[in-house]
Amino acid sequence: MAIHRSTEAVVHRLHGSVFHAFASPSTGSRELCAWRIEIAGGVTGVPHRVGREEVLMVSAGELSVSLDGVAGRVGAGDVLVVPAGTEFRVDNDGAETAAAWVTTSAGFEATLPDGTVITPPWVS
Repeated sequence: MAIHRSTEAVVHRLHGSVFHAFASPSTGSRELCAWRIEIAGGVTGVPHRVGREEVLMVSAGELSVSLDGVAGRVGAGDVLVVPAGTEFRVDNDGAETAAAWVTTSAGFEATLPDGTVITPPWVS
């Protein structure tokens, strides 16, 4: 049985955010990747073009998001679907840390504004 305990998540830190990796090919998931992200208050995210669809469910706080330049806000309990190929940015304008659960498919890559393509370590 593939149970992943919260205490066993692999933690990664990048751009003022903390990624708690749970499901990915390296942990036995063949098709999906899932992680919890915590975004500190006052963090402005880095825009990136997503190579695969992402789904975010906000569990705490409120986030400002941009999808291909269209701004919006999501709060606790809201779900945001980020289509593949979309330029995406997420900011935490508030003072408190916000959190979300994120799911995407295995093989996820993101393209940064300078053209660099990355495969985040929490999806490997």
